[in-house]
Amino acid sequence: MARTRTVWICRNCGSESVKWIGRCPSCGEWNTYQEETITPSTTSRELKLAGDTGKRKPELLSEITGKEKERYKTGMSELDRILGGGLVAGSLVLLGGEPGVGKSTLALQIALEKADRRVLYVSGEESGEQISLRARRIRKKNSECFILCETDLESIITHSENLKPEIIIVDSIQTISTPVLENVAGSVTQVRECAAQLLKYSKLSGIPVILIGHITKDGSLAGPKVLEHIVDVVLYFEGENNYAYRVLRSVKNRFGSTSEIGIFEMTESGLREISNPSELFINQHDEPLSGITIAATIDGLRPFLIETQALVSSAVYGTPQRSSTGFDTRRMNMLLAILEKRAGFKLGMKDVFLNIAGGLKVSDPAIDLAVISAILSSNLDVPVDRQLCFAGEAGLTGEIRPVSRIEQRIREAAKTGFTGVVISKYQKDPFIKNAPLKIIQLGKIEHLVKFLFS
Repeated sequence: MARTRTVWICRNCGSESVKWIGRCPSCGEWNTYQEETITPSTTSRELKLAGDTGKRKPELLSEITGKEKERYKTGMSELDRILGGGLVAGSLVLLGGEPGVGKSTLALQIALEKADRRVLYVSGEESGEQISLRARRIRKKNSECFILCETDLESIITHSENLKPEIIIVDSIQTISTPVLENVAGSVTQVRECAAQLLKYSKLSGIPVILIGHITKDGSLAGPKVLEHIVDVVLYFEGENNYAYRVLRSVKNRFGSTSEIGIFEMTESGLREISNPSELFINQHDEPLSGITIAATIDGLRPFLIETQALVSSAVYGTPQRSSTGFDTRRMNMLLAILEKRAGFKLGMKDVFLNIAGGLKVSDPAIDLAVISAILSSNLDVPVDRQLCFAGEAGLTGEIRPVSRIEQRIREAAKTGFTGVVISKYQKDPFIKNAPLKIIQLGKIEHLVKFLFS
């Protein structure tokens, strides 16, 4: 009889141990080992397809033709741009995100976007009736979209070979299992094995496969870290449930850039692509309000303008509060220290609240200038000119530092209708002299105070 054995496997990197270990020696993570039972039959079964001999010979690099692989247009311009032009034939794409962010909605819209494209949608979590209700809400039809409610990997591959779809969508990889392994679905061994088999099937058949992955409490994809190494593309779908906007971010892409992002809006009829996010994240006010400035920021390769809101008031409970939404609180505290040390503003006994409008999370250092201007505007209760936007990083010595790709930021501001941009005087770019709007170059934070409030 086959003899079973018990091993401990790290959920993060997939390394094995004969006993439980507090810290993984391979990846350094703590409390990631979980117990699993393995039998001699748990070796990977070879996947054979028609025309595949399973024998490979070494080839000279100079004799290999590097022709461009065929790409499948999804019909969603934002997604195609992130993928580098569309889904590559034989690629394996992993889509992750928080529960309820819209992963299944996005996957179903890909399946229904083109009416004549044969798609196999495999659901291991929902019934066909639930998917049908979502499809009615999306209000798009595809007569060649097939739904398969199945969790057995071998059965999925068999149906795919018979159906010959153009795209396969698996929702989700944590629900799929293979009978070759005795572990339960979602375990480290099952996730790793199923992903490896789907990758091989995708490469041999040339069918792009999209996997939906669960997210753990710390925000990383569930399952071993090796899952992200197996797939060709890793996409994260981000967004707060209280806001309608969603950001699709590329973390890994073997066929394109990882610096692209796509912005969507969740509506009653599914996800709507946002082609010009600058107009969305800038609120139109009837009268000038203090504490509001506009920042010219860049996320990935995409420039857009966002509204920065600040509120400064006297501390009511003795201890001043510091709170920020969409911006790093520690960086906000650093900017407050710069204002006190270099510009002479005593904000130590005042509450400071900061908010990035629209629910976006911004890490671009070029937003520093807009944050400082919004805080000063609220503290002095003096509105900032709504026709100005800001792009500059604040240094600890009080200087305004230059930022990258200033030309894209200025062009986006001019396209949105702004008449002036405040940047660093140390910014060296030939485009500044011929910019389509007024450029205000300042060297220090105290110069910014005089310019805005003198």
